Amino acid sequence: MHELGDLYQEIILDHYKKPRNAGVIEQPTCGAVGDNPLCGDHLTVYLRLDDDVIKEIGFQGSGCAISTASASLMTAAVAGKSKTEAERLFHDFHEMVTGGPDAPADPRVLGKLAAFAGVRQFPARVKCASLSWHTLHAALAGAAQPVSTE
Repeated sequence: MHELGDLYQEIILDHYKKPRNAGVIEQPTCGAVGDNPLCGDHLTVYLRLDDDVIKEIGFQGSGCAISTASASLMTAAVAGKSKTEAERLFHDFHEMVTGGPDAPADPRVLGKLAAFAGVRQFPARVKCASLSWHTLHAALAGAAQPVSTE
């Protein structure tokens, strides 16, 4: 099990150092702003939807390693997915990081997102990991107000 933890740590560090889909996309159809005042994480998620499918997604902002890696992995996971599929991943990810020690963290369902399963042991870090997801959820819902993890 220790080797799995090392692999997960490697995935998070890779996405922190080289975030995927970082930056503003051209002609977004929706977006949202998210803020984690406790940690200082702040990001904006941009989406280009076509027939309820996420054709393009990007993010920009500043944050800790967990926040940045989560945003990077999230954008990679939901690109090309329908709004319904993205909302399902939001629910599954949220359940994993906020659930107890037996909460599902199945890599067959979550893919590389399962790397964040260990975050649930650190409640302050759950907010860092979930900020981009709550921001995505707000963007998909068309929310006009910024979201906060507080």
